[in-house]
Amino acid sequence: MLPVLPPIYKKNCCVFRDDFIANVLPPVLGLEFVFGLLGNGLALWIFCFHLKSWKSSRIFLFNLAVADFLLIICLPFLTDNYVRKWDWRFGDIPCRIMLFMLAMNRQGSIIFLTVVAVDRYFRVVHPHHALNKISNRTAGIISCLLWGVTIGLTVHLLGQKRLIRNGNAKLCSSFSICHTFRWHDAMFLLEFFLPLGIILFCSARIIWSLRQRQMDKHAKIKRAINFIMVVTIVFVVCFLPSVAVRIRIFWLLRTMGTKNCDIYRSIDLAFFITLSFTYMNSMLDPLVYYFSSPSFPNFISTLINRCLRKKMPDEPVNNQSTSV
Repeated sequence: MLPVLPPIYKKNCCVFRDDFIANVLPPVLGLEFVFGLLGNGLALWIFCFHLKSWKSSRIFLFNLAVADFLLIICLPFLTDNYVRKWDWRFGDIPCRIMLFMLAMNRQGSIIFLTVVAVDRYFRVVHPHHALNKISNRTAGIISCLLWGVTIGLTVHLLGQKRLIRNGNAKLCSSFSICHTFRWHDAMFLLEFFLPLGIILFCSARIIWSLRQRQMDKHAKIKRAINFIMVVTIVFVVCFLPSVAVRIRIFWLLRTMGTKNCDIYRSIDLAFFITLSFTYMNSMLDPLVYYFSSPSFPNFISTLINRCLRKKMPDEPVNNQSTSV
């Protein structure tokens, strides 16, 4: 049985150092880092070096890949934090930067995933709408504005000290169980429910519109349906669990307060486990790129075939004359 460390009382907050997190989450984050780095790294490589033409939808997907990649490269530092049982060794400024990068790029990933869903909605349901004809320059400006909004909503994490001292240990976390409702908590909920409503609306309208036109049997249309379904499933699976647990924490805080921190131990553990699912979103988003356009699966198939050909042994000499 794992030892249980006592909760840390900090003003009106309860903070825990749980050995279960130290043993379970590092392997999970490690897998998310490896597959997320490979998937998003490959996606960025395709975007930068192998796409022959750009259009607005690809610009939004590119920004989604950038947000996911920037989040993924922060995971080794978070993993080290968990391995050391919430004993941050890199100082206060790196702590703030890591928490800011995680929050900013998680929010950026959600925003651009939502924009991708809205873009597909207009292309399928309203094919003649002016938004479908925006230039690459306009799409780039929109992307920059969205990054500006994302940074503005998360920059507060850079302005306040985030390390919580407990003896010789230093905890680095932006999520603690506090009796006060903070801006960071409000944004954590808002960044889920608002995009969820938009994505569900776009998904339902796309599927309904295609079936009304009896076009859902065509291969190209099936790809559009698969694409929007992947966007919806990835979003809900990755973000709903942590939001549900966080709402439960807020309810307990409202009814029980923070006088007895022990009642929050199990739900705090559940929150950080489900929070790791949100990072899984950055690992699964390459599926969105795969279903977004034939260019991605075609390139990956070509890449796999090249690798297989390199591993194949040379043909016998008596067969070489047929290739002349």
